[in-house]
Amino acid sequence: MEKLRADAYLFLFGALGYPFIEILWRGSTHPTMALAGGLGAVALFRLNRGLSRGALPLRLLASGAAVTLIELLFGVIFNLGFGMEVWDYSEMPLHLFGQICLPYSLLWCLLSLPFCLFCARVGERRSAS
Repeated sequence: MEKLRADAYLFLFGALGYPFIEILWRGSTHPTMALAGGLGAVALFRLNRGLSRGALPLRLLASGAAVTLIELLFGVIFNLGFGMEVWDYSEMPLHLFGQICLPYSLLWCLLSLPFCLFCARVGERRSAS
């Protein structure tokens, strides 16, 4: 029950945080980004807990890759599949189907830093308990 509660808090954090980042960056967001953010926060927490002994650069790269994969999945489903046109990176360099691109993937690696540090801090507290 405790794990489910923690996942619910993480999901809520991501569901609010991801759209907030989008609004700051591009001035708008879409409701599907709350779902992507919620799933992403839970996934990143689990990923970082699994890599807790790994070097920070490795965790940042893995986190950026995870966010990029979530964006690709959501882009293929909602943009390409349902034609929602939430975003289009076709004009960006090194893009894939206009849904992900290398510059934003690298940016997600950097933006993952606070989350990776948070996960490490939670791990320290659990170890001390």
